[in-house]
Amino acid sequence: MANIRSFKELKVWQCSMEAAAAMFELSKKFPDTERYSFTDQIRLASQSVPSNIAEAWRKRRYAAAFVSKLNDAEGEAAEVQTRLELGRRFGYLTRADAARLDQEYEEILAMLTDMASHPEQWTLR
Repeated sequence: MANIRSFKELKVWQCSMEAAAAMFELSKKFPDTERYSFTDQIRLASQSVPSNIAEAWRKRRYAAAFVSKLNDAEGEAAEVQTRLELGRRFGYLTRADAARLDQEYEEILAMLTDMASHPEQWTLR
């Protein structure tokens, strides 16, 4: 845990914040007819990833609670990936934009999986 005192210092939180901001910007180009369905859902899922990481950090006194919130973040990241593919298929996203963000979420998922697999490195003793 190398003297990390805030979830804001976690690389995975920083990367997920950047990905959420990128998703927000890209979603501005989605059709107005999707404003209350597809656009809201992909924005919410992308914003839930760093939110769940922050919650996990605050629950690190309890390994099971910490891992549970990381698992929630993983689930939200997987939802974003699914919606990215749908957005590409619907023609809302270019192949390049969808692939770039999908890769960012793969990296986020790898970090989350590593943290959840080794909670003893992150939780308080």
